[in-house]
Amino acid sequence: MITDNNKKLAQWAMDYALKNGCRAVKLALYSNSNASFELRDGKMDRLQQASESGLSISLYVDGKYGSYSTNRLDKKELESFIKNGIDSTRYLAVDEARVLPDTSRYYKGGKPDLQLFDERFETINPDDKVAGARAAAEEVLGKDSRVISVSTSYGDGENSSYRLMSNGFEGESKSTWFSVSADVALRGEGEARPSSYWYDSALFYDKLVKSGIGATALERALRKLGQKKVASGKYTMVVDSVNSSSLLRPMLSALYGSALQQKNSFLLDKLNAKVGGGLLNLMDEPHIIGARGARYFDSEGVATEPRPIFEDGVLKTYFIDTYNSRKMGVEPTVDSPSLLVLKPGNKDLNGLVADVRKGILVTGFNGGNCNSSSGDFSYGIEGFLIENGKPTRPISEMNVTGNMITLWASLSAVGNDPRLSSSWRIPSLVFEDVDFSGL
Repeated sequence: MITDNNKKLAQWAMDYALKNGCRAVKLALYSNSNASFELRDGKMDRLQQASESGLSISLYVDGKYGSYSTNRLDKKELESFIKNGIDSTRYLAVDEARVLPDTSRYYKGGKPDLQLFDERFETINPDDKVAGARAAAEEVLGKDSRVISVSTSYGDGENSSYRLMSNGFEGESKSTWFSVSADVALRGEGEARPSSYWYDSALFYDKLVKSGIGATALERALRKLGQKKVASGKYTMVVDSVNSSSLLRPMLSALYGSALQQKNSFLLDKLNAKVGGGLLNLMDEPHIIGARGARYFDSEGVATEPRPIFEDGVLKTYFIDTYNSRKMGVEPTVDSPSLLVLKPGNKDLNGLVADVRKGILVTGFNGGNCNSSSGDFSYGIEGFLIENGKPTRPISEMNVTGNMITLWASLSAVGNDPRLSSSWRIPSLVFEDVDFSGL
């Protein structure tokens, strides 16, 4: 937690930097703590607890810019830290694009609490936390002779930050998180060791699902027994909601100002152009109460607002911070998306699969990459062959290849099953005529 004394120290540090040669100052004070319990085969294997607090400060000196951080939150220590930072900054090259945001763009306060912090965080009994991981393990142990190992864990944490800009911004944010997970490995045919996992997470302890985690992980692992390759070719691809975000991530990375400014984006100069199918409707919804990723301002203090990213496949915005906007000579937006919501359809995963005659259901991506300049990708996958609307044979050791723009242009259906515990609320997805390589 960030105390009032911490805030006073941060304000003093900003004033001290301004009095000692800085034209402007950006400062962030942070405090994080987390704990985790990991059980292997139902027995305690690892306990971790960690906490850290520190201060990062950006100094604008004589047209030059330097960023520094320390965990020594003491006036005496900070005096020399700031003076050394100012001296070091003077050795750097002039960069006139380094300025603070226009004050009119800052979040001014007054909006309702986003309800991201569980006040019970400090009072939850450690025995209850361990019990969450143990319960997940007990759902697996002794249930099938092919189980080789089960690893379960409970984790939680709290994150707080306090930001100051010397031209008038002050903002604070805090959140908590809780999670339970299970990972199950099985003895398969020959050398095969199929495994799978399941988890749940929440911002509030009482909303964390604590049952069914191990059982679901076991079920998902058992479905993988007998994995084989299938013939190479073009298939309808169905991607479940656990993995659908993986395909969206390269599209979002291509929208950042840093990638655009360096001309390392396959979506460069695509603003207001159609880059996906008509079902690609993605919003940034930063103000959903009680939702992971919600926020009223970005790392620069700039106010967030609901913003369409893709509308009917048309690219509507980039994510451009103050620095990159000045380098590019364009208007800034915000530094990054907050909470992504893809407009859902009206069918769950089973319903989407039922509509596919011949396809592949992807339930995991294993390695691979996407070229940031071209959008060409290749990923290892695992999942199931779909025949006449039903998943049949489990498959592995196959690759899916293509181009991101071509892939998203082929989006033919969107599910209604996003994981609401995630800041990326992306449902199951269906793409047509996707290239798979196997046998």
